[in-house]
This record gives sequence, structure tokens and C-alpha cells, in this order.
Amino acid sequence: MPEPPEADLTRDAIDARAVDHVLRRMALAAEAPWLHREVAQRMAERLPLIRKPPASWIDWWAHVGGGAAVVHQAYPQARRVVVEPNEALRARSQARPGRWWSPRRWSAPATPVLLSSEVSEASTEMVWANMMLHACTDMAATFAQWRRALVVDGFVMFSTLGPATLSELRALYVALDMGEPFAPFADMHDIGDLLVHAGFADPVMDQELLTLTWSSPAAALQELRALGGNVHPERRPGLRTPRWRERLLQRLEQRLDADGRLAMSFELVYGHAFRPQPRARVTTTSTLSLSDMRAGLSRGRAAG
Repeated sequence: MPEPPEADLTRDAIDARAVDHVLRRMALAAEAPWLHREVAQRMAERLPLIRKPPASWIDWWAHVGGGAAVVHQAYPQARRVVVEPNEALRARSQARPGRWWSPRRWSAPATPVLLSSEVSEASTEMVWANMMLHACTDMAATFAQWRRALVVDGFVMFSTLGPATLSELRALYVALDMGEPFAPFADMHDIGDLLVHAGFADPVMDQELLTLTWSSPAAALQELRALGGNVHPERRPGLRTPRWRERLLQRLEQRLDADGRLAMSFELVYGHAFRPQPRARVTTTSTLSLSDMRAGLSRGRAAG
């Protein structure tokens, strides 16, 4: 097995308690953030690369990912299993959608909703994980869970945010000495190396840059809050004051373009990899029975 990548992807730069708080808040939202649903659509465009459709698939962090509809469109016959990171999101995903009087609501089979610790080994052909790795406190452990859940030749398909995301906001925080605006995002090459170290084969990584614009700084901050929160352990402690927010808005106002819109960059990282056939274990010693040795000697004499 290859050596682990030099970059620290155990996500010590993420406050686990802050992540749990953000996820509980997101569990109250009616649906996944708009950006997550857009990325799910873009990720689904890569599904035709997979030759054999899965009979079942795991929707990893399903409510936050917002990809159920696009995967169902690609694989309408596949059985879906939901995995959520905490009890709040599990309860949110267990709530059956639709009007209470709908006959379909009561006739459709229930989708299993599990925590990651409850997933059975070799239980699915595909793991789908949209826009969740950047909130993962231990990427190596998550990859191990994915590999364990997959059957041989099963595959994982995922997306996450890359290090160029919100570079404009980070530069502004540095200029104003406001501390860290968000936790760092992993480079796609480091993620690919960690996949190989976790036992996956043929990882394919790519990325694209999106520029999103908003009608005002206030609208931008509102949508950024819907995407998550600042989970950097070295973020400034305590609550922000209205004066601090006004200062931030004023500096963002200075970044408006000629059309009066505020633009920020997002680096989207996509990846997929397969669980390969297990390799035969090679040892430094071999053991032969006495009968096998005699048979080998007999064949040697006959050949001579």
C-alpha cells in the first residue's frame, strides 16, 4: 500500500463541534443549498462514464447533498440507501415527503436511513457523496467507510470544494485582520493520493472554477451562511457585532462590478474511484506438504 500523502487530511483544521452545529442548522432547511443541487446536476453528467448501472446506491449525507432526484433519473430502478452524519439529519431524512393524503406516500417502500456506523460491508455498488468532504473531520476514515460499504468493482462518486474557493473573501479577511473566514479546503491531488492509500483503484480527479454573483453584499452573506459556516478552530471567538458586520459590508461594497454585482469564486472538485479485486497476499516464506515435495521430486526425475 502506498505511503499516505504528506498533506494532513485528517482535518485537524476543522472544529468538529462547529461542524455538528452547522449540520444541525442545515437539517432545518427545507432542501439542500442551491449550489449543492447545481453541483449534483453537474456530477450526474459524469454517470454515463460508468458502464454497469448499480443495483443499489448509498446517498452519503443525503439531505445536505441534494442529489437524490438526479441519481434517480439516471438509475430509476436502483435501490437507494441514505446515510446521514448525525441524528438531526437522520430524523430529517426519515420524514416522508409529500402531502399526507397522497396514496403514494403510504404505498412506496421506505428508504433506509442509517448512520455511517450502521452501513453493512459490501452492501452497495455505488457511493454518491455530493458536497460533503469539505465538512468531513477525518477524510481518511470516511474513505475507509466508503471502501468497506462497496462491493468489489463498486465505485464512489463525489464532489467537494477546492482551495481556490472564496479566495476573494479570504483576502478581505486578511486585509482587515478579521481572523480565519473558513476552514481550508483540500487540494484534489492530495485527495486522489489519499484515495489510493485507502485502497481505491483508478481515481480520476478534475475541477472547475465557477464565479457566482449577487445583487448585494447582504445577499451574498445570506447565501454563504446557507452553504455552511465558519468551522475553523482558530476563528475569532465570540459573537460578531453589528459594527463588525457593517464594516464587512462596506468593504464588500467596494468590490461591486460595473453592473453593481458582487462576484466570488468557487473551485469545484470532482472525483470517482473503484474498489478493486483484493490482491493475493505475498509472503516471504512458502509451506509445502511432504507429499507435494515428493511429487515435485518425482516429476523432476522423470523430466531428467
